[in-house]
Amino acid sequence: MGIRFATYHVDDVHYHANFAVYINGQPEKFSDPQYYSEIEMCTASKEIIPSQRAHMHDNINNVVHVEDHSVTWGQFFTNLGWYLGPDFIQTANGTLYRENGADKLNLMINGQDYSGLGSFANRVIKDEDKLLISFGDASQSQLQQEYKAIPATAHKYDIEKDPASCGGHVGPTMRERMNHMF
Repeated sequence: MGIRFATYHVDDVHYHANFAVYINGQPEKFSDPQYYSEIEMCTASKEIIPSQRAHMHDNINNVVHVEDHSVTWGQFFTNLGWYLGPDFIQTANGTLYRENGADKLNLMINGQDYSGLGSFANRVIKDEDKLLISFGDASQSQLQQEYKAIPATAHKYDIEKDPASCGGHVGPTMRERMNHMF
């Protein structure tokens, strides 16, 4: 029993992905405080609410913190107040960018082009994913440059203690360990 007590780990989910959004060649900075979860919100209780499932914090605008199973990119963007469809993206202020003759919604995940393959919103965010969303009249060369500009820091955040103490780096309580023994 002592081994079960000492080795018990809660099945918490906590991993990271990187992303960037470009509109007409300009990177979205996600500078408004509304885009970031407060530390207190992450640690208030064990019950998870939709906005806690995938979020950003610490004013780092290219890292998604995922706190639950099967969280999609669409859910993450909805938490930010953005909406992502098969041929459009809508910002938090309501500006709608829809594909037309010249402008296109380009999606690239982990170096692969997902443009024109239907709704990307239902794709589950995976650990260390790297997502580019680019709307406009971008050449393949420009898309590659935008993709390469996305920092690849998700792994670093996976192995470091999360400064906001959200989820994954909090150990099990004494009560959780005791309950697991029996």
